[in-house]
Amino acid sequence: MWLYLVALMGLYYLVRWYRERQVVSHLQDKYVFITGCGSGFGNLLARQLDMHGMRVLAACRTEKAAEQLRAQASDRLETVTLDVTKTDGITAATQWVKERVGDRGLWGLVNNAGIYGPSAPNEWLTKQDFVTTLDVNLLGMIEVTLSLLPLVRKARGRVVNVSSVGGRLSAAGGGYSISKYGVEAFSDSLRRELAPFGVKVAIIEPGFFKTNMSNTERVLLQVQEVWDRAPPEIKEIYGEKYLASYLKLLSEHILPTCNENLSEVTDCMEHALTACHPRTRYSAGWDAKLLYLPISYMPTSLVETVVSWVLPRPAKAL
Repeated sequence: MWLYLVALMGLYYLVRWYRERQVVSHLQDKYVFITGCGSGFGNLLARQLDMHGMRVLAACRTEKAAEQLRAQASDRLETVTLDVTKTDGITAATQWVKERVGDRGLWGLVNNAGIYGPSAPNEWLTKQDFVTTLDVNLLGMIEVTLSLLPLVRKARGRVVNVSSVGGRLSAAGGGYSISKYGVEAFSDSLRRELAPFGVKVAIIEPGFFKTNMSNTERVLLQVQEVWDRAPPEIKEIYGEKYLASYLKLLSEHILPTCNENLSEVTDCMEHALTACHPRTRYSAGWDAKLLYLPISYMPTSLVETVVSWVLPRPAKAL
């Protein structure tokens, strides 16, 4: 009995390995639009796809970042400045893409632009803290996708949305995990809606990687800022010791463990764009595969026990 099960598992992985090695033809003629190319995953992916001969349309938030990217790439790569929270900018970028892809349509849309925002207990934050993060990570992504979908449908192409392990497990307050849970939900509904048109939708779920979003100084400064403007009663409930322990947890145990090999993520993005049979979800990083995703499948009571054990206790906790 066990021998049959092992054989079936072996056959399954062999077939999957074979299917995932099949690559789409004529990649050099296909256009891919990527948001958030000023740094991090987007920047590396743009250069990676350009190096492999694809036609990359890279959106950067500033012209300075766009110039730096163009200097590192071939003449095939083109850039446009885009703030994904601005409707006028998205409309202009969509027209810019149309002029370049023509009747071929847009083969790939990679929604990579994102921010981390303050990660702190929800009571320390204001509504605007959540709005700022959701505008970029979720609402901006949705508007960009809806604007470019007709071009992607024409090419029977791909939509690749960057989520996070934070979209599976919310261990801290703030808008980041909320936005990534939204990315998961939007991607799932979009995949089912677009399947009849031959369009495939993939989700990338990275663990913790060393990018501008995970810059230690920036993250700690954001936490300190929201603490400084928190109401006095909140500060009394949590206490200065909680703040110190929370900052120490981030600076000594979480942020230093961030993976510096960004290609683990961009390789997943490239496969989602170029494979004949892309996966629905890609987990990038050892922490995603071995820690966060397995934990997300555990009973809620067990997960809460683990998270509560890691986080410091407020001064006025029962």
